Amino acid sequence: MLLHLRVIAPPARTPDVLRMLTGAAGVTNVIELPGAGRRPEGDLVMFEVTREGANAVIEHLKELGIAEDGSIAAERVDLSLSRVADEAEEQVPGAPDDAVVWDELAAQVSDDCRVTWAFLTFLVIATLLAAIGVILPSLIVIVGGMVLGPEFGPVAAMSFGLLRRDGRLVVTAMRALVIGFLVAITFTWACAVLLELLGWIGPQTLNGHDEVDFIVKPDRWSFIVALLAGAAGVLSITAGKSSAIIGVFISVTTVPAAGYAAVAAATRRWDEVTGSVAQLSVNITGMVIAGLVTLLVQRLVWSRYGLRITPPAARRRRDSSV
Repeated sequence: MLLHLRVIAPPARTPDVLRMLTGAAGVTNVIELPGAGRRPEGDLVMFEVTREGANAVIEHLKELGIAEDGSIAAERVDLSLSRVADEAEEQVPGAPDDAVVWDELAAQVSDDCRVTWAFLTFLVIATLLAAIGVILPSLIVIVGGMVLGPEFGPVAAMSFGLLRRDGRLVVTAMRALVIGFLVAITFTWACAVLLELLGWIGPQTLNGHDEVDFIVKPDRWSFIVALLAGAAGVLSITAGKSSAIIGVFISVTTVPAAGYAAVAAATRRWDEVTGSVAQLSVNITGMVIAGLVTLLVQRLVWSRYGLRITPPAARRRRDSSV
């Protein structure tokens, strides 16, 4: 799998950019258009690079000051029919699915942890579905709410923020989770209170619902499932396997716990409110820990086996000494 990079470089730095790209493994289809950039002004350089080699190339471009004085943009190449592209893949260690492009991941988790109307709406609807599933009770409806929930984005952002020691990102992700679940639980509680006033539910509604009792009874298995789901979720994001993350959504009991807490609060079953909140906390904590450990392992592996690019100045000194 290739990434297409579009770079606008100040003319004085273009030779260093081209020299670096010429010597970098995994780079192909290099194109230079002098003076093509208008805002910012500069030379346009376009090329493809394998995911395994992208981190080294992007880091070196940033070392050259391109991110500050020019621009760097990247997008995935879905199809490339080229012998030289195949050769570029063979030049780098590892497999595309295993490679983590850290700047790409940073941009993704930063977007996913913002408190937006879409984020709040999805979480509210998911919690409402979970609450209805608890009332009926219906595991199918509960699973529907679990799949719809968008809460893993902030969870992954928190893990990444802890990895990078980025306190601002961690706080932003925590803020998204706290605000999101507070809004979702409050809205669902208000709806449950209305249902009680209409006589649809009451304090005895949740009696005998053995199939959903696990939601209010967190135990060591809840934490183990959260750990496994957190690791799988981070891997699905870094590998670009969106289908795998659905399994994460229907494994953890975050949205069902929020829905159960809202219904229990509306019917004044305070012990079950406590159990639901505990379940929610256990699941989020487990996923954050597992996500952090997974990212640490990936960083360790790629720091040991990843590519290194010799700076152009050092390369010129080395060549002149031969």
